[in-house]
Amino acid sequence: MPRIIYFSFSMMITRRDFLNRSLAGSVSLVTIPFFKMVSGERKAGRRLSFRQDLNIPARLYDGKSCWCHPRAGIIPARRKNDVARVVMTMNILDLAGSDVFRAMYGLHTEDFGNNWSIPGELSSLAPRMEIIDGVERPVAVSDFWPRWHSRTGRLLGTGHTVAYSPQWKVVSPRPRHTSYSVYDPDKNNWSVWKKLEMPDPVKFYNCGAGCTQRYDLPDGTILLPVSFTPPGSNSKVTILKCSFNGKDMEYIDHGSEIGIDDGTRGLGEPSVTKFDGRYFLTIRNDKMGFVSRSSDGLNYEPIKPWMFDDGAELGNYNTQQHWVTHGEGLFLVYTRRGANNDHVFRHRAPLFMARVDTGTLKVIRSTEVVLVPERGARLGNFGVTDISRDETWVTVSEWMQPKGCDKYGSDGSVYVAQIKWDKPNSLFRT
Repeated sequence: MPRIIYFSFSMMITRRDFLNRSLAGSVSLVTIPFFKMVSGERKAGRRLSFRQDLNIPARLYDGKSCWCHPRAGIIPARRKNDVARVVMTMNILDLAGSDVFRAMYGLHTEDFGNNWSIPGELSSLAPRMEIIDGVERPVAVSDFWPRWHSRTGRLLGTGHTVAYSPQWKVVSPRPRHTSYSVYDPDKNNWSVWKKLEMPDPVKFYNCGAGCTQRYDLPDGTILLPVSFTPPGSNSKVTILKCSFNGKDMEYIDHGSEIGIDDGTRGLGEPSVTKFDGRYFLTIRNDKMGFVSRSSDGLNYEPIKPWMFDDGAELGNYNTQQHWVTHGEGLFLVYTRRGANNDHVFRHRAPLFMARVDTGTLKVIRSTEVVLVPERGARLGNFGVTDISRDETWVTVSEWMQPKGCDKYGSDGSVYVAQIKWDKPNSLFRT
C-alpha cells in the first residue's frame, strides 16, 4: 500500500475524519513525497517534491444523476490587470442507463480554486437531434477536455460524440466524431460544438478524441490522440496532426495506427505528452494499460504494458491514465488493482500518481502517492491541467455507479487535487 499522510491545519487526521470533513466542503490534503531523479532523465541529481490541497467545488448525487468527466482549462492573465480564469466542464450522468450524458455543465474560478461559480447548463454543448441511417437520434458531446491553445490565445475543448438510439440507449455500430468548441471569456460561454472532418469516412466512421490529453506544438499545430474502429477490426489509436486558427480545427495528417490482437475491444483513450525531447503515449486496454515513446510525436515504438520498476504489473486495466508533466520529472496518474479496493468497480479508485522512469518506461513504485482517496465510487474519468509554473491540477468526480457504492462514503463529489511544486515547472507556457 502507498504511504500517505493526511494533514489539516498542520494537524494529522485519520481517514475517517477526512471522509467526515469532506462532506462539509473543501478539505486540505497535504502529501510530502520525496522524489529522486532516475535514469533516462537529463537533470540527474535534482530532486522534486510537492504538497497537495484537495478541494471540492461541487457535488451531485440524488439517486438519479451525478457529475462525470470534470476537466478544466485555464485562461491565463495576459495583461497587467487581467485575472486568470479556470474553466471546468462536466457532463451530467443519467444513472438509470449506461453512459447516458444528457447535458454539459460549466463552472469557473477566478481565484485559483478558493471560490467557484455554481454549475450552469451549457446550451451550446447540449445534445442535438440528427438523422442517422434514416432515424432521428440524439447525439451528445462527452468526454470533453478544455486546454489553452497558446498560439491563438483561445481555450479549445475537444472530446467526442455519442450517438444514442431514440430511447437514449448506447448501440453499436454507431458513428462517432471528434467534437470541439471554443470558449468565449467575455460571454462566459462555449461556441456551438462542431465535428472534426476526417479524410476517410469509412475508416474513421467511429473515431473520436474522448478523454484524450493533447499536446500543442509551439507553432500552434495540435497533436490530438484519437481512437477509431476500422471495419472488421477492433479499436486502434493514432495521433492526428491538426491545425487550429482560433475558430476551426482541420485535419492535416495522422501518425502510426497502433492496434493489438489480444481478444479484447482493442486500444482506446490515448494521451500524449512531451518530456526531455521525446513524446510519450499512454493507452487504455481491457486487460492492461500500455505505454510507448516517439521522437516525432506521430510514429511510435511498439507498445509495452505498464509495469512497476520492481517487475510487477501496474494493475491498471479497462480505464484511462494521463500525464502530469514537469520540467524535472514525468508522472503518470492512474487507478489499479491491489489497493484494498476490490469493492470498487474495475478498481477505479483511489486515484494514484507516481513518477515514470523515462528510460525504462516503468512506474517507480516508491514514488506512488494517493491524489484522491477511495470512498466506494469509481474515479477513472479524470483530467490534468497545468495552472502555472508552480501548480498542476487533477480533476475528477465520484461516478455513482453501480448502485450501492455510496455505502462507503461517496456522495458525488467533484475533486480538485492541487499539486503545488517546490520548483517551478519550466515546461509551463501561456
